[in-house]
Amino acid sequence: MGKVIIAGSALIEGLMMIGRSNAAIAIRKPEGDIHLEKRCYTRSGQVYKIPIIRGVFSFIWQMILVTKAMMFSASFFDLEEEGNESGIDRFLDKLFGEKLKDVIVYFSLSLSLAFSIGLFILLPNLLAGLLKLDNSTYMGVIYYNLFEGVLRISLFIGYLTIASRAKDIKRVWEYHGAEHKTINCYEHGEELTVDNVMKHSAKNPRCGTSYMFFVLLVSILFFSFIGWYSIWMNIIIRLMLIPFVAGLSFELFILAGKGDSKLAEIICIPGMLLQRLTTKEPDKQQIEVAIEAFNAVLLVEEENSINKCAAL
Repeated sequence: MGKVIIAGSALIEGLMMIGRSNAAIAIRKPEGDIHLEKRCYTRSGQVYKIPIIRGVFSFIWQMILVTKAMMFSASFFDLEEEGNESGIDRFLDKLFGEKLKDVIVYFSLSLSLAFSIGLFILLPNLLAGLLKLDNSTYMGVIYYNLFEGVLRISLFIGYLTIASRAKDIKRVWEYHGAEHKTINCYEHGEELTVDNVMKHSAKNPRCGTSYMFFVLLVSILFFSFIGWYSIWMNIIIRLMLIPFVAGLSFELFILAGKGDSKLAEIICIPGMLLQRLTTKEPDKQQIEVAIEAFNAVLLVEEENSINKCAAL
C-alpha cells in the first residue's frame, strides 16, 4: 500500500489533520489531556476534477473546514462565563438560531478573504498607480507590475513578520511545525514516535504558506501580460481574475509538491524560506497532539483504501 497523502492546519493549542475522506482535530485542553474529534466528509462533483477550477473550490472548501476547526479549538479556551451573554449575542442567537455557528463561519471567512484581497492585491495596485510611468509602452507596463509585485510580496512578508511576534501566534506556529514534522516523518517511512518526529524538518513543500506565495508570484507574472489601465479598471480586472490566478497557482503548486526534480526543488525554495516565519520548533507535548490527530486520520484512510481494493 502506498503512502496516504495527509495535510494539516495548526489551531489554537492543537491542530487538524486532513485526509481524502476524513479529518481529525486534536486539542491540548487546559487540564492537560488531549481531546480528539473525528470528522468525515465527502467532496463530490465534477468541479473537483477540472484543472484550475478545482483549485478554487478546493481552496474555499479547505478554508471553511479550517475556520470551523479554529472556532472549535477556541471554544476550549473561552474564558467568558455562561450566563454573561451580551445583548447582541442574545439577539444573534434569536435571529439565526441553530444556524448561528454557520453564519459566524461564513462571515469570518468572507471578512478574512476581503482583508487579504484588499491588503495583498488591491492596495499594492493603488500604490503602484501613484507612479508616473508611461503605460502605453511595454516596458512601462512591466515596471508598473514589477513595482506592484514587489509591494505585494513586501506587505505579505511584513504582515507575517509582525504576526509572528504575538505570543499566541507563536504557539500556533509551533503546532504548525509539529504538523510538518509528523507528516515528514510518516512520508520518510519512520514509525510515528515523539523522538522520531522531533528529528524531522518543520518545513514542508506542500504548506499553505508556500501556496500563498505561489499565488503572489503567479499574479505578478500573469497581470504583467494583462496591461495597465486606470485605477478602477485595474481593480475590476484583478477582482475578476483572482479565481483564475488562484486556480492556476494551485495546479503549479501541486506539480511542484509532487515533483522530485531539481526544478521542483528550486520552485519550492521561496515558500520553504517563508516558512521560517510561519513554523517554529515544537515541544514534545505538541508533537504528541500532532501524532494523535495524524494516526486517527491515517487509520480511516487505510481502512477505506483496503475496502476499495476489496471491492474491485
